[in-house]
Amino acid sequence: MFLIAALAASLAHAHDYRAGQVVVGHPYARGPSASPASHAVYLSLENKGTLADRLVHLSSPLAKAVRIHTMEKKGFAIALRPVDGLALPPAARIDIGPGSGYRILLLGLRKPLAAGDAVPLTLTFEKAGKADVSVLVEAGQTPQALALPARHAHK
Repeated sequence: MFLIAALAASLAHAHDYRAGQVVVGHPYARGPSASPASHAVYLSLENKGTLADRLVHLSSPLAKAVRIHTMEKKGFAIALRPVDGLALPPAARIDIGPGSGYRILLLGLRKPLAAGDAVPLTLTFEKAGKADVSVLVEAGQTPQALALPARHAHK
């Protein structure tokens, strides 16, 4: 019985979406929000096609803006820099999340996020088109290092 419950829980968290040849894997966030103004989203992008593609835009009705940032540690500080898009080479996978060097940030949240919430997010690709996904907010505090002070949310 325990095995069946564990498998069911695992399948509930394994949610993938597709736009053309691009697979968006397991979009999630950790909750509750460490900052009322921003929240990090994690997911993977896999280009299953033979042609390069590019993630060119992100949006969510729950945020004023959604941006991809590179993340670089400099001593004890973390530098986040927005990027215009994200190249997806053919037959490649890119992880966006802890340890990857990339973050998707929901900026100017209209409400704080809590575990159990589902956040609508639209990813737009140059060739593959749009993927409407549901970002599940999973239990667990967002690492403080990823939370932006409120003054960064309105840039």
